[in-house]
Amino acid sequence: MITFRSLTEADFSLLREWLAQPRVARWWNHEYTPEAVARDFGPSVRGEEAGENLVAVEDGRSIGLVQRHRLADYPQYVDEFASVLTVPDGAVSIDYLLGPPELLGMGLGPRMIHAVVLRTWADMPDATCVLVPVAAGNRASWRALEKAGFHYVGSGPMEPDNPADDPLHHVYRVDRP
Repeated sequence: MITFRSLTEADFSLLREWLAQPRVARWWNHEYTPEAVARDFGPSVRGEEAGENLVAVEDGRSIGLVQRHRLADYPQYVDEFASVLTVPDGAVSIDYLLGPPELLGMGLGPRMIHAVVLRTWADMPDATCVLVPVAAGNRASWRALEKAGFHYVGSGPMEPDNPADDPLHHVYRVDRP
């Protein structure tokens, strides 16, 4: 069973290790120096921003990270989604990564995504759906969403995490049951 806990400063070294993995760095395009991780993840850890960073845990082992936020708290993201769909009230979005490379190819990504969706319904009773934009070239990510029960709702230009990527993103959605 996959559970989640809030990211803490004690997790920053593990997060740096995950962000440095070539397969993660390719899509997240995030600096992983101690200073960059503290700068970018510290505000969430200290409760200074609306979004959450959750560590996914299975059998006592930290296996990944999920970022979760209400889209209404980030109007710039709502504007980005506008090229693809109208964002419904109560929409939530997530981003995710699997950390340890030896866990790839075992179906853990879809299970982690499904588990955070279930937790979202429990934690956020007003959440109506979860919307996830994925760079069109990141087939593994959008396939994981499909396996976790999301359905494709459209494609359009959005700011890529990696400037080397085309702006084309696929948007996936799952609605509250």
